[in-house]
Amino acid sequence: MAPMAIRLTPHILSSIDWSNPLDDPIRRQFIPLRSSIVPDHPSLTLDSLGEEADSPVPGLVHRYPDKALFLATSICPVYCRFCTRSYAVGGNTETVSKSPQKPSRKRWEVIYDYIGKTPALTDIVVSGGDTYYLQPEDLKEIGSRLLSIPHIRRIRFASKGLAVCPSRILDVNDAWTSALVSLTAQGRGMGKHVCLHTHFNHPNEISWVTREAARYLWAKGVTVRNQSVLLHKVNDTVETMGTLLRELADMNIQPYYVYQCDLVRGIEDLRTPLKTILDMEQRLRGTIAGFMMPSFVVDLPGGGGKRLATSYLTYNQKTGRSTFVAPGLGGDKAKKTYEYYDPVEQPAVQKVAYPEWGIEELQERVAAAM
Repeated sequence: MAPMAIRLTPHILSSIDWSNPLDDPIRRQFIPLRSSIVPDHPSLTLDSLGEEADSPVPGLVHRYPDKALFLATSICPVYCRFCTRSYAVGGNTETVSKSPQKPSRKRWEVIYDYIGKTPALTDIVVSGGDTYYLQPEDLKEIGSRLLSIPHIRRIRFASKGLAVCPSRILDVNDAWTSALVSLTAQGRGMGKHVCLHTHFNHPNEISWVTREAARYLWAKGVTVRNQSVLLHKVNDTVETMGTLLRELADMNIQPYYVYQCDLVRGIEDLRTPLKTILDMEQRLRGTIAGFMMPSFVVDLPGGGGKRLATSYLTYNQKTGRSTFVAPGLGGDKAKKTYEYYDPVEQPAVQKVAYPEWGIEELQERVAAAM
């Protein structure tokens, strides 16, 4: 019933509190439970941001005048339940057939050609999927090709790798990190900016290995920024989010965005009302240095782009409907009113007491089930 296939790294598995997995904030992000799935709001879709409609060529989303999203792959080291790209990322499930963007030089050449012929573009986000799943030579090829286009000034490689498999950053035999470091230096020599955008949602995702990997990237001159998604019973308290932001800052990772969860099908139990993000920003602003304070945003359904959550035009808490406008996009999009909906209020679920199995008995039960 979940829209995303399940794929996890050992690092993430080890971060889950297996003595209380039902309530664990990391488990909730990656492993669905049948008992937690609730009916979707009628407005929920798989491509809630309308990315396919904003793609002039396959695998390139050109929504903003000067920025485009280069979907280099549709594979990730982990699959987040709440992925905004559930229509493409990961393998097919019993309920969702994907529209994948597999790594392909033939497809990439079409994207390079479009970018080269569009001088208004200055900023490219290379994502997917996850750039951690590009071969090092492919990462370097994409970065070098983009840097060679005169009007491209900024490149961001998007990867959750630092959050879900940080040991790879420290592996001297793995060429992915050296390719990223090389591209950063190449860009700096050209007066262009190359950086890494990563994705931490909860402080429990940060281990000593994460800190060492972040320190290594900092020492090598790689700028790292973080984007979090606000999720129910994961990070929707001021205390949890405040701790996350401070720990990121201490690792020299800039908290960049906190997103209101997108209107994606199959994840109604993870969404929060708009009021939650509004209250959170009010209470956190002023407690953290301004340059380490993220923007709290709503990525507007239907392709309206990112808007500050506080910039809503109207918000009726009784109906759960909020409206926004995006005049900066120009054209028809500038004339449109975009709607965001709070999750459907669900009845309280009575908590069931489960037997306290020891680890050996649990392993036996898992083995028997398999």
